[in-house]
Amino acid sequence: MARYFDVHPDDPQPRAISQAVAIVADGGLIAYPTDSGYALGCALGNAEGKERMARIRRLDDKHHYTLMCADFAQLGQLVHVSNAVFRAVKAATPGQYTFILPATAEVPRRLIHPKKLTVGVRISPNPVVRALLAELGEAMLTTTLILPDETEPMTDGWTVKEELDHVVDAVIDSGECGLEPTTVVDLSSGEAEIARYGAGDPSRFE
Repeated sequence: MARYFDVHPDDPQPRAISQAVAIVADGGLIAYPTDSGYALGCALGNAEGKERMARIRRLDDKHHYTLMCADFAQLGQLVHVSNAVFRAVKAATPGQYTFILPATAEVPRRLIHPKKLTVGVRISPNPVVRALLAELGEAMLTTTLILPDETEPMTDGWTVKEELDHVVDAVIDSGECGLEPTTVVDLSSGEAEIARYGAGDPSRFE
């Protein structure tokens, strides 16, 4: 049965955040709110956590997993960013975008797209996400919580708890969260290509 943490959306309680992060650090899988719906998250080194995500969402090996980053310093350690791409990404973050970029050697091989050698990265403005990452001290492997046969992410913490109670280790609820998944922008070639239209305004990359 998943632990349930009810936290304030703008000022999440440090004790609840530290307990949730302890679950992540101990190899657990959590469901947490972002500005673009709920997401699943686990530690970067947690191979089983990635497999659990894939089973919950029925993902194949072509899926781009995302590294949720606290800031640009963290993002820059995980992906290669040219000067032009840096300016474009910097102008749009924190925000409702996921960027696909070439992965650095810091990223575990199993998290990288097998053919493109890329990975997704994002920086969220959501206070709960920022508190989690600050406590964790590293990026978190994540994927939007869109269940099989659905097109929109889950957005209600208690519904997440009821549906995923036996397949995740914790659910963080901060009330209403974003309703639409991120806009995914593939910048791996140096030119912007919209891979998924979502909450972030795509016009700045078109």
